[in-house]
Amino acid sequence: MKSKLLVSCLFVFLLSSPLAALATTFKVDPVHSNIGFKVSHLVVSKVRGSFNSYTGQVEFNSKTKKLESVSAVIKASSIDTKNQKRDGHLRSPDFFGAKRDPNITFKSTKVIQNGDDITIVGNLKMKGVTKKITLKGNFNGMITAQKGKLHLGFEGKGKISRKDFGMTWNKILEAGGLAVGDEVTIVLEIEAIEQ
Repeated sequence: MKSKLLVSCLFVFLLSSPLAALATTFKVDPVHSNIGFKVSHLVVSKVRGSFNSYTGQVEFNSKTKKLESVSAVIKASSIDTKNQKRDGHLRSPDFFGAKRDPNITFKSTKVIQNGDDITIVGNLKMKGVTKKITLKGNFNGMITAQKGKLHLGFEGKGKISRKDFGMTWNKILEAGGLAVGDEVTIVLEIEAIEQ
């Protein structure tokens, strides 16, 4: 009985302590954000694309002015490379397999912020495969905007191997070499609004 009372008191203390109030939830604003990527095409150029449908959440420490965690759910079917035929192929099992695995998810496990420099380590899941990835970028600051709510921004980049996630399709060119590169660069530009 005493142990239950002690646990209850500790729980109430943690909820009412100043530290508990420091983390504020921010929702990613898709109107002013971009989740994009680029990948080598024919060795000589890059194909760029983005995802048009996603949700994201940021936990932000108002005292230290640092990011604490980041998470996102991206609809694979919303991929957009400005080419309808290519986008259809990218949604197919050769690549994202959007019908079978509709969501791409990311959840940070560690955020390191030194001034405006940020390193975010987390788990990226695509096509049923989860891999640890690292994103590096900048915290762009925060400002009070519409309706008196805080807006914060950050940007980041990271690299993954598409083969690690089962995306092995390629085409051998007549002159040799492959049509699509393995390494994919993730490009993030995020604005998030205080909830």
